[in-house]
Amino acid sequence: MLAAIVVFLLFAITDSSANHLWLKQTGVAAWTTQAAFFGIVAVPVGLLMIGGEFDLSAGVMTGVTAIVMALLVGKWHVNTWIAILITIAFATAIGLINGYIVVLTKLPSFIVTLATFFILRGASTGGVLLLNSGSTQITVTTAHPAGLSSAKSIFGSSFFSSGSLPSGYSTAILWFIAVTIVGTWVLSRTTFGNWIFAAGGDQNAARNVGVPVNRTKVLLFVSTALAAALVGIISFTQASSAVSEQGVGYEFFYIIAAVVGGCLLTGGYGSAIGAALGACIIGMAFEGVIYAGWDSSWDFAFLGVILFLAVVVNTLIYRRALKARR
Repeated sequence: MLAAIVVFLLFAITDSSANHLWLKQTGVAAWTTQAAFFGIVAVPVGLLMIGGEFDLSAGVMTGVTAIVMALLVGKWHVNTWIAILITIAFATAIGLINGYIVVLTKLPSFIVTLATFFILRGASTGGVLLLNSGSTQITVTTAHPAGLSSAKSIFGSSFFSSGSLPSGYSTAILWFIAVTIVGTWVLSRTTFGNWIFAAGGDQNAARNVGVPVNRTKVLLFVSTALAAALVGIISFTQASSAVSEQGVGYEFFYIIAAVVGGCLLTGGYGSAIGAALGACIIGMAFEGVIYAGWDSSWDFAFLGVILFLAVVVNTLIYRRALKARR
């Protein structure tokens, strides 16, 4: 929370835009929308990291699911709501595959999901080129696709539009808040939340007291895939199109958000609210650099510094907490 406040104040001070838009609705809408698209996936990725695993396919999954939606609705004219169900089923299958391969083979999740990343990336590009006459972009061409209008009102619309902000705030922000609330409730108020901490803290001890470690990890992989599908659905309904390799590289931002928010790379420690705040910091970094008039290349340098400081601080706090317990 303190880091998020410091970053916000930093860009408020360095804001060089006309009329200082950073502190007005335009600036708030810009960085909260960025934060929402990162945070929707960063929260379940944070839960997965607490459970002791990683998912490097989450970024490309956001693009692949948008491609699936675009193919179904734009090219094959499937009803949008049926397309959403198919996309959810597709994401669930990918999550189950990742999870079961990790728990059955005992291979590092880093390697398994990295392989999934490359498979999906290649399939999304090659498959779209094959199915879309050599073009990497799929766009809805029909005037009123069945169900798209109602789906857009839920996933791809905006709210609180005004004279100073005609476009309003993206509905993605509401989904981000909802995902954060659910993630926090699961971690702090449910038995499954206890299982997540136990699975990431000490698998053997967890199994000895009856925690279904394998099932817990599989469900966590499914949750990251479903969150990525939600982002894919939102992005498609907003733009009525999708592009190959959309979302590639975003998996690192999700992990950075979780780490900045207090999730340890070793597992067993972290929070959903922390991951959400980490996503807000990333959103502010991407938009704040623009409002400050800096070169956009500084985004990555800024995130690198934030990540390093977060790892150092989290490690020191965790060690102090362990000493206090003793």
